Amino acid sequence: MGREKSDGCTVPEGSGNRVPIVATRGGKAATDIDRGHVAELPAETAERPKSVGTSAADAPTKEVNEVTMEQVVDEMNLLDAFARVADNRGAPGPDGRTTDDVRRELPGVLRRLQRTLVDGSYRPGIIRRVWIPKAGGGQRGLGIPNVVDRWVQQALLQKLAPVYEPTFHPSSHGFRPGRSCHTAIAQAKKYVAQGRYWMVDIDLEKFFDRVPHQRLLARLRLRIRDGRILRVIGRMLRAKVVMPDGVVMQTEEGTPQGGPLSPLLSNIVLDELDHELERRGHRFVRYADDLSIYIRSESAGQRVFESVSRFLEQRMRLVVNRQKSAVSRPRGRHILGFTIRPNVKKQRVELDLSDRTKTRLRERIKRLTPRTWGQSLRACIGRINLFLRGWAEYFGVAFWAGGTARYADGHIRRRLRAIVLQHWKTTRTIRANLIRLGADPSLTRSVGQGSGSWFRSNDRAVKAGLRNEVFERWGLLSLDTLCAQRLQRGIPSPETTP
Repeated sequence: MGREKSDGCTVPEGSGNRVPIVATRGGKAATDIDRGHVAELPAETAERPKSVGTSAADAPTKEVNEVTMEQVVDEMNLLDAFARVADNRGAPGPDGRTTDDVRRELPGVLRRLQRTLVDGSYRPGIIRRVWIPKAGGGQRGLGIPNVVDRWVQQALLQKLAPVYEPTFHPSSHGFRPGRSCHTAIAQAKKYVAQGRYWMVDIDLEKFFDRVPHQRLLARLRLRIRDGRILRVIGRMLRAKVVMPDGVVMQTEEGTPQGGPLSPLLSNIVLDELDHELERRGHRFVRYADDLSIYIRSESAGQRVFESVSRFLEQRMRLVVNRQKSAVSRPRGRHILGFTIRPNVKKQRVELDLSDRTKTRLRERIKRLTPRTWGQSLRACIGRINLFLRGWAEYFGVAFWAGGTARYADGHIRRRLRAIVLQHWKTTRTIRANLIRLGADPSLTRSVGQGSGSWFRSNDRAVKAGLRNEVFERWGLLSLDTLCAQRLQRGIPSPETTP
């Protein structure tokens, strides 16, 4: 098997030159970015992409240079931005103000924002840190800005996104209009169908927490010339964070997840990686910080992994988690909740659910159907149906989802039977209700002899009375049916793939 195009490719390390620092009033040091512009960095520093490696998309144009703060603070743009922030119904930031609070003072706040953003006196508030559990274990930190700061971020996003979106690489699918996890999976299937039966799965460790600010701002400077926009973004990146225990910390690196602008900034950072992979001739799929490269042999995959890891760590100053990264067959790897199964006999590529997805489904069903459920059964079924619709809409595109869905349907019904028996309480009531629902009276004699509701939920009489038709009559949806309907609609494909 021939070597990949990137084999032997070396990437010069950056010299690490620092941004010049100048004195400001009061003795406080500030970089040139604080003064409204980015310093001209040597071409080969890690803070600035090399001019040789700069894609045509990064070349400034007259249209790009016309993006100004005046466009950001346009009244229609700000009103539209606030409407979007309000529609998201996010939690309040550290100042405790909700979108309704800001709406009551909207005219005054809008005028103040217009003035402070134009004259450069706008200062973002601190960010509230919230920890949420990660599906694979551990915690992920979210940064919740104040409502007004989210408003400003949304206004910036609405003007910056049209500048960057047309030039993002077509293999990038995260947080982009017209693209999704499904389009990423469709592209991955296409590469496997081409005979690329090995994949390089690269995990970036704490990517959002480790983005170098100077490098990000230098990349923004390639396209945005208004120093006021760069200064506001720089202040947002360096905004202090208040932890759950009340400790306030300074931010030295990273783009806090939780604000409207963060996804765009992350794509701007990783777009350099996308075009470098294209230059090397790779076939890859990226969704946010999830990257997979599709290769024809294991030996080529090992070389590509080492080469790309050097580029990420030495050039882009990011950290590759080598314990979670791997060179392997696509089957068995967790790719956005799925795993890809080449069916050589039928000459097609099929989607299956990853083991992690199946485990999460069982855990979620357990949380939705506690045996101590104290509300009505219809309320419980309503919660389950809401989850099943969403799960089927996403995972129903998998060819092999049906088996998991059928198991889930049976497991849900048994757990609901246990809840019903718990509500009926006494053996006498259980027997009477089962007979009323159509169970054979002779079978109900054994009901109540078990040690608990879970044991009795598998009794013949209970299954005969609380049969599938009864749950359908009570409004319970079938996950198997929902997945079959979703599979018929098919999986969307990206508009263009390299």
